[in-house]
Amino acid sequence: MGEQGNILFCGVGGQGILLASEVTAYSLLAAGKEVRKSEVHGMAQRGGSVTANLRYGTEVYSPLISAGEADIVVSFEMMEAVRYLPFMHNDTKVIVNTHKIYPPAVATGKMGYPENVLAELTSRNIHVKELDAFEIASNVGEVRAVNIVMVGVLSTYLPVDEQVYVDVMHERIPERFRDVNIKAFQEGRKIAAQTG
Repeated sequence: MGEQGNILFCGVGGQGILLASEVTAYSLLAAGKEVRKSEVHGMAQRGGSVTANLRYGTEVYSPLISAGEADIVVSFEMMEAVRYLPFMHNDTKVIVNTHKIYPPAVATGKMGYPENVLAELTSRNIHVKELDAFEIASNVGEVRAVNIVMVGVLSTYLPVDEQVYVDVMHERIPERFRDVNIKAFQEGRKIAAQTG
């Protein structure tokens, strides 16, 4: 990514999307970028869709990302990636957590989870980086660190040094959760490097 960009975070309530966007925003600020951020909580407490728009650069006037203008989409759940397809363009990078969270209609058996969800993206030649962030977070000892695993992957696309993120996490994450989140962040970066 260049010196400016638009990042759309999307997922469902309870996945830590707001903390992920906050860590990213403060890291970009610490690296000298101007940052604007907006959040939509929606039905977050009921597992509904949650998004955060983050725009950075030398001069940023609005936090909102228009249709077709997301440079990076960080999707914490596969179906959410497809939901925000209208915000993508041909060069959009999509980071997708492949761990499924079933909406109520699927969980109760009224509907099925769509097959080949990511084919909607790859068939349009959109660059998709898939990872099971839940499994990675489990392996570091904290399943709630999925969001920071995703930030680790995202960080490899942004013009910010790794240490800046670590410093921000020292400031923004409570001490009792800090070490495991930093480890989750580092694992996300490793996965990004391995998968290219």
